[in-house]
Amino acid sequence: MGILKSIGDFLFGKDPQIFDNNGNIIHKHPKKLWESWSNRIKNDAEYNWRNHTGNRAGHETNPIKSPDKK
Repeated sequence: MGILKSIGDFLFGKDPQIFDNNGNIIHKHPKKLWESWSNRIKNDAEYNWRNHTGNRAGHETNPIKSPDKK
């Protein structure tokens, strides 16, 4: 049976191991890696999506003024 399973895995691919029993996606990364990603997003303005305005975060932009607006 083991050889047939190996051949089946080779031909059709292995089942993904990323789902829990409820069908939710889980990531098996170490806690240290999750914390470093979280800290990078919170502390570094370049990675903080809340500061992103379409330009580099933290840099002032000079919007083009419309002649109709005063």
